[in-house]
Amino acid sequence: MPFRLPLASEMPHPAVFMLLIVPFGAMSGYLNVAVVFLLIQAGVRVDASAALVALSYGPQTWKFLWAPIVDTTLSRKRWYLIGSAVSAIGIYALGAMTAVESSLGLLSLIVLLSSFASTFQAMASESLMAYCTAEKTKCRAGGWFQAGNLGGYGLGGGAGLWLSQRVPPPGIGSLAIALTGLACALALLFVREPPMPDHAESYGRTLRALGPDLWQVARSRRGSLALLICFLPIGTGAASNLWAGVAGDWHASAETVALVTGVLGGVVSMFGCLGGGYLADRMNRKAAYALYGVLLTLCAVAMALSPRTESMYVVFTMTYAVVNGFCYAAFSAVALEAIGRGAAATKYNLFASLSNMPIGYMTAVHGWAAVRWGAGGMLNCEAVVAVVAVLLFTCVAALATRSSPDARGRSV
Repeated sequence: MPFRLPLASEMPHPAVFMLLIVPFGAMSGYLNVAVVFLLIQAGVRVDASAALVALSYGPQTWKFLWAPIVDTTLSRKRWYLIGSAVSAIGIYALGAMTAVESSLGLLSLIVLLSSFASTFQAMASESLMAYCTAEKTKCRAGGWFQAGNLGGYGLGGGAGLWLSQRVPPPGIGSLAIALTGLACALALLFVREPPMPDHAESYGRTLRALGPDLWQVARSRRGSLALLICFLPIGTGAASNLWAGVAGDWHASAETVALVTGVLGGVVSMFGCLGGGYLADRMNRKAAYALYGVLLTLCAVAMALSPRTESMYVVFTMTYAVVNGFCYAAFSAVALEAIGRGAAATKYNLFASLSNMPIGYMTAVHGWAAVRWGAGGMLNCEAVVAVVAVLLFTCVAALATRSSPDARGRSV
């Protein structure tokens, strides 16, 4: 029976997509919080830990190259299950290997393979969301989706670190996180499988057809500015990848780090996503993206100037998490607005890949700055880079506005 789009009454609640992306965020959170904290405690330098985290963004940066595989082979649900299984094994292996102080080389290989597998999980989720969400609720769905991403990050990071500190046998904590992620696949039962192309539709043919579609996005003012703002280091939230690494500067205990980067951080980030998406729908979405990036910069500067106490660590990491949620929601709003229809899932991943580039390189920059100038220098470095990026985008947007009318005299 051919696929048909569900009626409005049959559309799954956006919370379904939140559940589907939770394991993706959990893997990132477990690496960035639990693994980094354990490595720092074992004497590994902050910049080496940051490099390990930055490595995980490699597959996330280039995933648009293999996104058509998900669109043309097997089914979205099967690719989701495959990605979930491999990334779950990776989470367990990271916990087990870190516990026995394995070499960074082996950990790097596990991180790379796990991150690669998680891209299929994310792409399958995004494709399901693109097909099974009503046009008028796409931004709301994007907010729930990012809420699941950041909530999963908190689950993997906070619960993973707490379990690693409280449950003695190596790998038990990471096994619990991995199994929780696998359980989220039950949400697939509430989503219809989108149509698959004809068997004659090959990977190469899909890429060739994608070219003109992408060109139409890139040549428009809306699309080109969206691509630019996603590529610039605005609202990356990269400092949160090293909260565990710099916790000692604020005298924060392992329990506090687990709380603020885990369950509590995940909850406030989710509310940030939902609130940020709601506000972005009521103003220019790229302006919202830039505005949220400025707010994140102000938070970073304030934290750099704050007293080095555990209470200040909690206050500012929580504030940073809320604003970071705003930024994630604004990204989804900008991307969904720009891609339109056509190869929506693959185009979404192009924007996601571009947005992961600044997160990856800013994480490495943060590690470099932390070693040389301390935690305060790291946060000020983020602020300087973000301000320059916002100013650059503002100038480009202003110039583009002057020449925005197309040949028909209509805004593009």
